[in-house]
Amino acid sequence: MPETNDDIPSEEKVAEEVLAPYLIEAARSSRSKCRTCKRKIEKDMLRIGVLLEGPYGTGYLWHHLNCAARRRFEDVEAAYEEVSWADDVKVPPLEELKKLQEAAEKKKAEKQDSPWAERAKSGRSKCKNCDETIEKDTWRVILDREVEFFGQTRTTQVNIHTGCVAAELATDDCPTEVDGFEDALRANCRGLSEDEFKDILEAVGELF
Repeated sequence: MPETNDDIPSEEKVAEEVLAPYLIEAARSSRSKCRTCKRKIEKDMLRIGVLLEGPYGTGYLWHHLNCAARRRFEDVEAAYEEVSWADDVKVPPLEELKKLQEAAEKKKAEKQDSPWAERAKSGRSKCKNCDETIEKDTWRVILDREVEFFGQTRTTQVNIHTGCVAAELATDDCPTEVDGFEDALRANCRGLSEDEFKDILEAVGELF
């Protein structure tokens, strides 16, 4: 539902039919939320409004400008082409926002599919199943976990002790299936020798 009241500039209330497709401005309060990251947009932070015409009226859906650059750069680019901000609003160069998009795309491309295994790079990580520390250089398995985030279900990757894999797979929040786990693990483990893979499976143990 579009933002209303103080989150919509006064001219929008008077003449919705002349609303521009985009609006970049400093947030007038801290009441609006970013539709990309779901977090509060603090007062005076740059935000971009994307016009929405729906059954409840016409208004802007707000995003942090940087969040929009990472996830919906086409809207940011269109807003810059139309100079969708007032004269007193200072916006960053489009090239800077383009770099945010490129970095986000690179990170997404490099993300490894679950399940996969690696040796813990430090002794700081914890197993999300038992909440105990995963010792440095020991094997850990990365699994998917579904979490509720502002009313939406999102999938995140979590570190699991090899010995806790069976328990984690049995939870309702783990979308990884027991059937096919070994094949998926093998396919996603990059650069591991056959002996290393056997060590991991032995540490995981029986899953049934």
